[in-house]
Amino acid sequence: MIDIIILNRNLRLLDNAALFYGSLRSNYIVVYLYDEKYWNANGKSLRQLKFSNDCLEELNENLLKINSEINIFEGTFNELQRWIEKNFNDFFIHMNHCTDIKYFRDGFERFKKHFDKRLRIYDDFGLQLNNFDRDTWSKNWNHIMQSDLLGAPKASNNDLEINLTKFNSYKNKINKNFGELKNIQKGGTKVAAELLESFMHQRCQGYRTKMSSPVLSEDSCSRLSPHFTYGSVSIRQIYQKLNELLPTLSNQKDLYSFKKRLYWHCHFVQKLHTEPDLEFHSMHRMCDELRIEHDEELIDKWIKGETGFPFLDACMKFLNKNGWINFRMRAMIMSFASYNMWQPWQKTSPLLAKLFTDYEPGIHISQVQMQSGVTGINLPRIYSVSKQSMDQDPNADWTKSLIPQLVNVDPKFIHHAELGDSYFSKIIDLKSSAKYAREQIWGIRKSKEFKDEARKVYLKHGSRRKRNFK
Repeated sequence: MIDIIILNRNLRLLDNAALFYGSLRSNYIVVYLYDEKYWNANGKSLRQLKFSNDCLEELNENLLKINSEINIFEGTFNELQRWIEKNFNDFFIHMNHCTDIKYFRDGFERFKKHFDKRLRIYDDFGLQLNNFDRDTWSKNWNHIMQSDLLGAPKASNNDLEINLTKFNSYKNKINKNFGELKNIQKGGTKVAAELLESFMHQRCQGYRTKMSSPVLSEDSCSRLSPHFTYGSVSIRQIYQKLNELLPTLSNQKDLYSFKKRLYWHCHFVQKLHTEPDLEFHSMHRMCDELRIEHDEELIDKWIKGETGFPFLDACMKFLNKNGWINFRMRAMIMSFASYNMWQPWQKTSPLLAKLFTDYEPGIHISQVQMQSGVTGINLPRIYSVSKQSMDQDPNADWTKSLIPQLVNVDPKFIHHAELGDSYFSKIIDLKSSAKYAREQIWGIRKSKEFKDEARKVYLKHGSRRKRNFK
């Protein structure tokens, strides 16, 4: 029997269940499914593919050391299914679970159903894949995080010639598309380890406050988020390393704050796994009726950073260039689109996702809905672009560095977007648009029907963290 290990987003050698268990008989092949349609689907983009390929390259180098390698299958799950059945008679398939967008999810489910008992899916991110119970979720997560790490896969004794593209040939073809992406973070387990080391020992100082600033957060945040998304390191590895070193490290309050975010990462991914329809529908279904129509021109100016509000536009330009921006600015960007522009999140969310190298659908979609006031269980919060501009960039130095044409403008005019003909016209009025949004959001929340549905949402998705987090 040959073991077929199929990779998607857990691209590391250690603590990788599919690789570890799939290698135990030492008669295995490793296959990475590259589906071009997937990389063009809801929220996916080249910058994410570039990071993923960095992780693949390092993993391939490590596998070569144990007489294995990554074979690239180009096509869909259905085509991979036919290839396996054509080339192998006696086989068993190993895959790590992945909570992903509908295009992937549909193909993945058909693939699993077809192979049934000839395939094993391994848990990922501490999720409850079956028998979901939010009341026990935290306890279950803690148990998984404290479980023993899995070691390296065994060397392969398989010497079959596999009729698939080898990694270097695939890399040479795909890399031609990445010319414009010079500022995107580099992927791979070595980079993740270096980031963790520098964060724990130096960069985390002041993390709890610096994370709010687009200026300071670039260095003071861990910058591990894309590594979690593509699995160049497991959350369990980070969790255990923190627990091991925390008693000896400085800045313990900052590091504990970061540690809590590991929990929240998995908490949000669980929401999409539990209710896949959240990719397209509001957590509280009554909220889908709030914003029916959309304005393509308005959305286009927003995503290009041409709204007439310099601080917001600077955030969009920074994000477009670097593939990352801190959480508070992500929240402000989305709040502006959903409240001030009053656009349906279903239209704006995928466009924003494409800009994030660390796009994790479960987290992104949950956060988008929170910042749009459509979860039913989170209080609506409308971020003021002017206030954030004054708080986070008081002298407007950061904004001016991204929008040089404003270099000689008084900061107060930048904060309040009072720039006349020297900049883009404002696409909305902040005060009147925020007033309208509050009236609409709070208006719908008053009814008994809304409150009854919100209770159901809480029972399914609400966190019980305080009782169980360790």
